Formats: sequence, C-alpha cells, structure tokens
Amino acid sequence: MRISYGDHPSQFGELSTGRQPNRFPVVVVIHGGFWHQRYGLELGRPLAADLAAHGVSAFTVEYRRIDGGGGWPETGDDVLAAIDALDSDVITLGHSAGGHLAVWAAARHPRVLGAVAQAGVLDFLAHPQVTRRAGELLGGTPDEVPERYADASPAALLPIAKPLVLVHGEDDEDVPVEQSIGFAEAAGAELVVLPGVSHLDLITPGTSAWVTCRSAALRLARETAR
Repeated sequence: MRISYGDHPSQFGELSTGRQPNRFPVVVVIHGGFWHQRYGLELGRPLAADLAAHGVSAFTVEYRRIDGGGGWPETGDDVLAAIDALDSDVITLGHSAGGHLAVWAAARHPRVLGAVAQAGVLDFLAHPQVTRRAGELLGGTPDEVPERYADASPAALLPIAKPLVLVHGEDDEDVPVEQSIGFAEAAGAELVVLPGVSHLDLITPGTSAWVTCRSAALRLARETAR
C-alpha cells in the first residue's frame, strides 16, 4: 500500500503488512545510495517483502535526495515525516546512508524504539571519504557548515538512549567497517562484524548477511512490542 506524506514526488512510502499483532512496531526500511537521486526505494522493496513474510509489517521509505530536492535538512525531515505518517511505533532499518538516517531518526523521533544500521554511515568526521560524501548532503565542509554536521551526524548526537544494532561486513568496500566499530564503542551499541561480507551482501535476501540484519530487526520489534 502506497502512503504519501507530502506533495513532492519522492515523499511517499510503501507498506507491506505482516501477520504480527498491531502492538508490534513497524519496521521502517530506509534505502541507501549516499543520499543520491539515482538510488531509490526499489533497493528496500525486497527487504520489506522478506520482513513481511517473516511476520512484521514493513514500511519502505522514499525521500528527497541530492539532485532531487534533497539535502540537509530536507532529507532528514522527510524521514521524520514518513514516520509521522504511520500510526504506530517503529524500528528503523537502514543500509549505508539509510543506516545514517535510521540511527539519526532514533535520536530525533520519539516513536522510533530502536534501530538497525547495515554498514551505516555514522560518523561524518571519522574518515575522509565519509566526510567528502557527507559534504555533498550537507552542502559544505565541516568548517563551512559546522552546525549541519552537529545536527546530522549520529556521532554528534550521542548518547542515544535506545537499542542500536550495527551490522557491518568486514570486507565492505564502500563504508569502512571502522565506522561501526568506532560508533559502537562510543555509543555502547551492539556490534556485529561479519567476516567475508561486502557492502551489498547486507541487502541481498538469501544471504546469511541479510538474515543477520533481518533477525536483528525482528528481535528489536519483539523486545519493544507494547
């Protein structure tokens, strides 16, 4: 079921209904792609379908991205507005840049009860390649727009008093595994480092890497059900 949460063509999500009772939180699936317009919601659809097949409702979120009306704070605002469109508590699940938004939303939205980050971009200042990519989203360097880095980087928002699970492949070629290792140490978050796993394995249904991510989301949904 398609649910619009704004007037922009990218302000919508797709709800896949599971069989668990309504007291279970919905898993909000946030796709990655370094916040760029060329990557879209289709990356999250297989994950939402698999989550629904395993019992929980899943809401795959589209949002305004770089070169498509996005940037900061518009991209973050869209994720919060998408959550507002649901009449339920949620667990956020996001890959790469979506992992950033999943953890960021956990810090910012009261109805996010926990988050799973799959190879999440979690500290905008920790690695040069991450800082460069974050600069595209935020519209400048840390020296030029320090307030945006302070608002957008999950590492700048600690402590986050909600359960966080960070899953990262040891062989990730796009987001350094040290992003999750360092954030887990600072945040006290649960860390799962998967040997021999690359960036896209985490969002490929049928892989053991995705099963690990799905299991983490299902566990958080079960543990936070009211």
